[in-house]
Amino acid sequence: MLPQGSDESANIAGSLMLAHPQLKDPNFLRSVILMTAHEEEGSLGVVVNKSSGLKLGEVDRGFADFGLEQVPLYIGGPVSSDQVLLAAWKVDPAFGEFQLFFGLDPAAAKAKLEEDPLLDLRAFRGYAGWGQGQLDSELSDNAWIVSEMDGPALAKLEGDALWRHVMIKINLELGLMSLAPDSPEEN
Repeated sequence: MLPQGSDESANIAGSLMLAHPQLKDPNFLRSVILMTAHEEEGSLGVVVNKSSGLKLGEVDRGFADFGLEQVPLYIGGPVSSDQVLLAAWKVDPAFGEFQLFFGLDPAAAKAKLEEDPLLDLRAFRGYAGWGQGQLDSELSDNAWIVSEMDGPALAKLEGDALWRHVMIKINLELGLMSLAPDSPEEN
């Protein structure tokens, strides 16, 4: 579902994309995806609300050479899950402006943190990707809900709480659907 007044070809790079409450694909159940590219050739983003429970140093000791061993590792998506992507962001508290640095190499990530220790640095194992026209088709089928960037929520909330928060801000009906249990029959 796209925001009212937008068309399907709108550039959603830089926005958050949320799995519709009825989307049951286990790769994307209750996912919030930070969209980094949406072009005619395809689309790319990372799931930002699925922590792996691991730190970078636990999966590759080489990150300790850059002082990044304590960076939290998230499940970025089902594509190239052996690849680690680094991203840093910051929300300006006075203006709510969101700054994103995506696709950093370890040396650049270290330098960014030295420049600004308030940056939130995260690592993502894999990414979410769509081929030409695939995401536009899924958006037409209402599998996804597109939201403006909500930097403060992204900085403060984790897991399903982030998904629900943004969902409720977008649409109260969808927000209520997001509160439903996974298995209503077990309620």
